[in-house]
Amino acid sequence: MRHLRIAVLLSGGGRTLENIFDHIADGRLDAEVVVVGASRSDAYGLERAKAHGVPSFVVESRTRKETNEFSRDIFAQLANYEYDLLVLAGFMCLIQLPPESLGRTMNIHPALIPAFCGRGYYGHHVHEAVLRYGVKLTGCTVHFVDNVYDHGPIIVQKSVPVLDDDTPDTLAARVFAMECEAYPEAIRLFGEGRLCIEGRRVRVLDAGD
Repeated sequence: MRHLRIAVLLSGGGRTLENIFDHIADGRLDAEVVVVGASRSDAYGLERAKAHGVPSFVVESRTRKETNEFSRDIFAQLANYEYDLLVLAGFMCLIQLPPESLGRTMNIHPALIPAFCGRGYYGHHVHEAVLRYGVKLTGCTVHFVDNVYDHGPIIVQKSVPVLDDDTPDTLAARVFAMECEAYPEAIRLFGEGRLCIEGRRVRVLDAGD
């Protein structure tokens, strides 16, 4: 695996960012976070970045009237840093990717896409919908990002059971535990050069291919 330089975008507490830091610290991920960007100035993830000595920036989504304007400002900030992979980690905004970012931008969603995904399906809204529908399995999906909510080619999926006595909180905790495995796995596969996008499918190459 090559040493990966990762840029991270987030909107909230930064638990996914902290999980990436943990995997880097204990040697499970040969990478470094070179910058953290936030869509809110009060995102606690910025404090996590500061604690790890990582530079950060804020582009307030609520002050940008259009997705194109917001996206342009985000990528203008990112242009100040050299990175191999852009990781969306609880980033609650739609962005329009420039062509050079396609195939090297990832997101994680707390359900098994294409179920319970798209506009309006985020955080507890997802888990509440899962419980209302009565499905027996849910989970998380890591996918490449395109310019549609939760739409890009799927890299890794992990499932968890939905229990009869689940609440949105208990289900969210079980899904997040899987997210903590799935996202680093996808990042590691990217760093090893083992992800091959073929249309809507992502083929995972054997090690050494």
